Amino acid sequence: MKKRIGKIILIIALLGISAFLLKGDVWIFWTWYLLAGVLGLLAMPVTGMLFSGFEDKGWMFSKVLCIAVTGFLTWFLVAVNLLDFTVWTCAGVVIVCALGCGILFQHQSRTGKECFPTGGVNLVFWEEILFFAIFLMWTYLAGFHPAAYGTEKFMDYGFMEAMMRSTELPAVDLWYSEGHINYYYGGQYFAVFLTKLSGSKPELTYNLMRTFVAAFAFVLPFSLVYQMTSDRLGRGMRRKKAWIPAVSGITAGVAVSIAGNMHYVIYGVLIPAIEKMTGAENISSYWFPDATRYIGYDPDVPDKTIHEFPCYSFVLGDLHAHVVNIFFVLLLMGLLYAWMQETRRHSLSSEISSVRFWKEQLLIPALLLVSLLLGMFQWTNFWDFVIYFVVTGGAVLFMNIVRFEGKWKTILAVTAAQTVEVLGISYLVILPFTLKFKTMVEGIALAQFHSLPYQLLVLWGLPAMLTILFLICVLREKLFRKRKKNLYTWMRSVCIPDLLAVIMGLCAIGLVIIPEIVYVRDIYENGYARANTMFKLTYQAYLLFGMTMGYVIYRMLLLSRQKVIKVLSGIGLFLLVCTCGYFGNSVRAWFGEVWKPEVYQGLNAVAYIETEFPEDAAGIYWLKENVDGSPVVLEANGDSYTAFNRVSAMTGLPTIVGWRVHEWLWRNDVEDLNEKSAEVETIYTSADAEEVKNLLEYYDVSYIFVGAREREKYGENLNEALLETMGEVVFRDENYGTWILKVNMES
Repeated sequence: MKKRIGKIILIIALLGISAFLLKGDVWIFWTWYLLAGVLGLLAMPVTGMLFSGFEDKGWMFSKVLCIAVTGFLTWFLVAVNLLDFTVWTCAGVVIVCALGCGILFQHQSRTGKECFPTGGVNLVFWEEILFFAIFLMWTYLAGFHPAAYGTEKFMDYGFMEAMMRSTELPAVDLWYSEGHINYYYGGQYFAVFLTKLSGSKPELTYNLMRTFVAAFAFVLPFSLVYQMTSDRLGRGMRRKKAWIPAVSGITAGVAVSIAGNMHYVIYGVLIPAIEKMTGAENISSYWFPDATRYIGYDPDVPDKTIHEFPCYSFVLGDLHAHVVNIFFVLLLMGLLYAWMQETRRHSLSSEISSVRFWKEQLLIPALLLVSLLLGMFQWTNFWDFVIYFVVTGGAVLFMNIVRFEGKWKTILAVTAAQTVEVLGISYLVILPFTLKFKTMVEGIALAQFHSLPYQLLVLWGLPAMLTILFLICVLREKLFRKRKKNLYTWMRSVCIPDLLAVIMGLCAIGLVIIPEIVYVRDIYENGYARANTMFKLTYQAYLLFGMTMGYVIYRMLLLSRQKVIKVLSGIGLFLLVCTCGYFGNSVRAWFGEVWKPEVYQGLNAVAYIETEFPEDAAGIYWLKENVDGSPVVLEANGDSYTAFNRVSAMTGLPTIVGWRVHEWLWRNDVEDLNEKSAEVETIYTSADAEEVKNLLEYYDVSYIFVGAREREKYGENLNEALLETMGEVVFRDENYGTWILKVNMES
């Protein structure tokens, strides 16, 4: 009874704290938390079946599973023009899926199958507390820097607004009105899908989506590594050391979503401390993005690279594809482990027909769902499709070696068939996207530049060394000591948690090595050739390393018989804890005085325009409130990462041409972009009314925006008098002279 009362008090306290910290934003925060809970509950008949070996039956994974399946199904039906992208479509798909899960639940009840975690209620409670607390923490922090302004936030937020306006997918490209979005927009789509389901507005959910993902980036590694550690300890040791799986899981959650890398420890702590001790005149200061812009920048060489990680993304506030896809990637890893568990528990029957044999190999629910996710990754973040196809392939191959007892003909045949199946399904389900998508890459090339060895050690030495140390530990335990004679007998003796940790660690090391050998060519060849390849590969390496470290450190500390391995594991844990100082450093630098709740600004991502663009703010708000659909609004275009194209970004209304480098990447047609840019200038500056009228008609322009950026770019050449003859002025701000004209060719 005391424990129950304590839990109730904790819940009430968290609710009160959230209301105090988030103020008016708490309602949308609670709505999203409850929405995730409802969706997860609806999907439990499926999740509980897939994660039957988990103590919590995959409770936290169920939330993401439902979002992935219902969201993807909605997108598919809209993309093939069967349904319109509306609130009712989103809700309808969820209801239909819920009915299907309800039917499955009735069947499970009749057959005595348990899909809910009745034996793991306490674990579920603490997982929910963790999820709520981490979600609250990141949401509160986001409220100190909510503006969708700077870096690529214009693009991320603009995609959301464009899709909110559109009933078709892909939506019209907000920066290329003659075409549709030619980018991996799946991440922003899921933000819009949840926005529509929750009945909220994108100016709030832009920030809420990234904090939502950040919360899952903690609790999903916790759930997976908790189960891995629990499985490895066995019942006997679990009773004696019941706290170990929880600590291991929390370490994994911290390593994936909170920690930085050793760059912070060395350059942010050790070097400044040494300089201070030696009396140096200028003590080095640390700027948190330095940890993501190290190779190519320090020392400065013509090989600029990017090596970001989740904590940096969550602090910075971009809502890119690779960020949103984090919780889907973690779902895939959970599914793989659940399948590996199930496979090890149930041996194959020796006397079954050939048809039944192949049915069992090809109709594995977990692998079918993994195939769906891999297909989805081609739309959410294509790099993740390639990376996790390899990870999936490694898991399938290793398990087939174990399942078929070293019979290589059967192993190769089944692995090949499953590979074809996974590829076939993944390409089939994403055809509505790929048939309309124009590739942005130009092949693969050998790397002409290479990272300095010490730089690789600074960034990835800690997790790589722990992975290698763990591999040595497992080899000593299972191969050398017991003298296993072949690969099968060795792998058969390795437990599933150890095997998954080896797969994750080795794949992560491979992802770090690949950019040193080859890179994918794109428009950034001059000076940034390896940047995108290293960025996308090592980002996923960081996720895999984080979960690997969370598991292997405690695995070696508790179960290894070698003192040197225990000592090195302890050192690794200490260094991992030290990297968490990056979180505090970045929070102070980016969010400011977060210990003062009165400084909290709120989640509104567009409120900043009143201070950053006061001349244009009223006009932008007028368009948001008074214009439906996706008519073309003309505004001055400019370079990427600038304040130009603020109207299209904040409203989602398409303009003739927008950020130059981004459209260059997406379209790879510089001449076309130059021509459109020149014609936009002609409309704003020409004295020839007929020429202007023809261009407006050709591009189907409905509104013309004249504000601060237009006057900045075209100056005295801006022909406002002629433009006003092209229609009716529907908005005018007398204080700043900003006005909006609704085009009417009959004027």
